Amino acid sequence: MLAALAALTLSAGCGTIVQGIAAGDGPGPGTGDCTATGDEGPPTRVAIDHNGFEAKHIGHTADGGQFFLTEPFDPGTEGDDNARGFVALYLFTADGTFTKAEIDEADTRAETKRIMRQRLDELGKVTSDRIEVAPFEVKEFGESFGLIATAPATADDIWWVTAQPGDYMAFSAPWDCGEYDT
Repeated sequence: MLAALAALTLSAGCGTIVQGIAAGDGPGPGTGDCTATGDEGPPTRVAIDHNGFEAKHIGHTADGGQFFLTEPFDPGTEGDDNARGFVALYLFTADGTFTKAEIDEADTRAETKRIMRQRLDELGKVTSDRIEVAPFEVKEFGESFGLIATAPATADDIWWVTAQPGDYMAFSAPWDCGEYDT
């Protein structure tokens, strides 16, 4: 588990821009020109395009709601064996308002896969596609989970929305682009 989390930690800071890929059909909606549009203020909604990476399990439920099933992590303290992995299912209304989080701690890769399958099964029929959701934060297991908006610290800084814990997806304006940095 620690090796897997360490690998995630190393890849989380690599600075890779990930464009949404919709079920192998090429670029998804919103993956065109992603340059700043003057909408660099705090986000009310953040778009995430479905892809085969961190946004593999996102989309819409049969009742029209939106979901994001993901694997946040706490890399722990360097030199200590205290890294932790989680499975988080975030649910939203059709308009992207956050409604609920189901968060489980997972000690092994096998347990993570089992919980992921269970959470997907609980959702019933889903469509894997682009979501547009409001930033949010919930506290569980002594951690902050969610898509957390952070205001600029200086005049030269920008707004960010990051998937936490683990800072494994980072979004910046334009908020409807659908792309993220890893």
